[in-house]
Amino acid sequence: MSDAVKPDPSDAALVLEYEFDAPPAKVWRAVTIPALRERWLPDSDVVGAEPESSIVGEEVRYRLRDSEPPFRESHVIFRIEPNEAGGTRVRIIQQACDDRVKLPQAANTNCCLMRAA
Repeated sequence: MSDAVKPDPSDAALVLEYEFDAPPAKVWRAVTIPALRERWLPDSDVVGAEPESSIVGEEVRYRLRDSEPPFRESHVIFRIEPNEAGGTRVRIIQQACDDRVKLPQAANTNCCLMRAA
């Protein structure tokens, strides 16, 4: 798994872990095929039809947007791995997007300018 795709655990707002009897390939289909994913993650909450990123069979990341103001955005990441019992462990991580990037910036520098006479 790539380190570039893993969120910093200190930034993770919510982490849920589930164990399933189904094999990882079946769980992967459940979170990546839109008609099946709808049970886990409704289309009305997802920004765009395609995932933001994925590592086939291991991890998929979607971007979410709240349906009500202030319309905050977050990422939800599904991590899938085989468990010791022959089934699948799924870790769902939801973390807020960095709102500071979207805030409008001041048009001036708010400091005094020195002018030559």
